[in-house]
Amino acid sequence: MIRFSTLLTRIAKVALLGGAVWLAGCSLGGTREGVSTDSMRGQFDVTIQAYKNGQFLVDGAVLSALDTGSHFAYLKDQGKLPKTVLLERSEDSKIRKQHLQYMARMQDDYKFTVYFDDDGTLKKINPIDTEARALQETHAPVQMNEQQRGKDATGKDFDPDPSRH
Repeated sequence: MIRFSTLLTRIAKVALLGGAVWLAGCSLGGTREGVSTDSMRGQFDVTIQAYKNGQFLVDGAVLSALDTGSHFAYLKDQGKLPKTVLLERSEDSKIRKQHLQYMARMQDDYKFTVYFDDDGTLKKINPIDTEARALQETHAPVQMNEQQRGKDATGKDFDPDPSRH
């Protein structure tokens, strides 16, 4: 049987205890606050941009929140659902509360994790704190041009009030 000196045993215990405390201190918090988005950009499975009126830019296409949810439903059916999604601002819009609420709903529905760029700092969306919002279709108001006003589909004159005849 090998006997170690008391001093060597005490040094080993202190080193082991110090290492455990150091590792526990490194893992506290669970999420990294203050991590820059630029340093982590390539670590996400999918990157989506916020667009006007609660819409999203997905692979270059402007989609409503409902269509974005349908896109993730399709990916789920194909077995290609991402585990992490990054939401960042587009050239046309910053990230608004509405975008965060829609993404919180999708995160809850499809069980992926969504992070967003908050002025260069990466933050995780919490569906409970963000108050997840039901997905909606975005409709722009329809404007009829002056050339078509008062005409039917064939281009003939049309009176929308038949009681005047």
